[in-house]
Amino acid sequence: MRRKIKDNPNKGLSFLYNNAAGRIILKPIIKGKFVSSLIGKFMDTKISKIMIKPFIKNHNINMDEFVDKDYSCFNDFFIRNIKKALRPVSKNKNDFIAPCDSKLTCYKISKNLTFNIKNSTYSVSSIINDNEKASFFENGYALVFRLSPEDYHHYVFCDDGIIINNYKLKGKFHSVNPIAYDKFKIFKENQRECTLIKTKNFGTIMYVEVGALLVGKIKNINTSKKHKKGEEKGYFMYGGSTVVVLVSKDKIKIDKEILNNSKNGYETYVKCGEKIGEKLV
Repeated sequence: MRRKIKDNPNKGLSFLYNNAAGRIILKPIIKGKFVSSLIGKFMDTKISKIMIKPFIKNHNINMDEFVDKDYSCFNDFFIRNIKKALRPVSKNKNDFIAPCDSKLTCYKISKNLTFNIKNSTYSVSSIINDNEKASFFENGYALVFRLSPEDYHHYVFCDDGIIINNYKLKGKFHSVNPIAYDKFKIFKENQRECTLIKTKNFGTIMYVEVGALLVGKIKNINTSKKHKKGEEKGYFMYGGSTVVVLVSKDKIKIDKEILNNSKNGYETYVKCGEKIGEKLV
């Protein structure tokens, strides 16, 4: 049985999103490139290394799971590599795998290409900014993989495939913590990168990497057309972030435990490379 997670409000984020004074502070953070740029530059400096030990302690991170190295700055630590043996990728061609360590929620995409998260209704076309491509996913699934700051921040391809199209959408930097869902439609407002992929076993899918509060920089390192299942696609720099995977109708049977948790308002903790569903045959 996997670990299921209920919303745990963050006091700092609650102040920023639910308090009038907090929203005054929040506005330049989510809109201004200057703030994000300044923080990002600091995270790349040697002095930022002083943040590493407190971060490990505060988030209870087991560093024995990661490749040992001397980090040059906080961002170098944040994109640390996990030991490969701890994230095996299912070799079964019919297994659909989680692309990253994250808290997963599964949403059904309706006939009118919308799905609901908390109090917000999202349209697929508004998230990917393309009405034609959105039509691929009618009656399919939106899989929302939410990464917290303490998570391993690399993500991989779910199957062998060929990249059809890739594009970036400029936006803001809202938090991806559920506390922000009630105030903003973050998945259509935040900066994001979209990749349309024709997979070998699961039809056409779309990856949408979503940047988050403060920096949340998206770094896709695999820009080649062809790729293998479990091959690294990219990583996020400092900040909690999200990967949304859109799947078309009648391609994947999602694990019942994940569906039940999602229906009852729980996120399901999954690890990169593990099976979360299987091919419908």
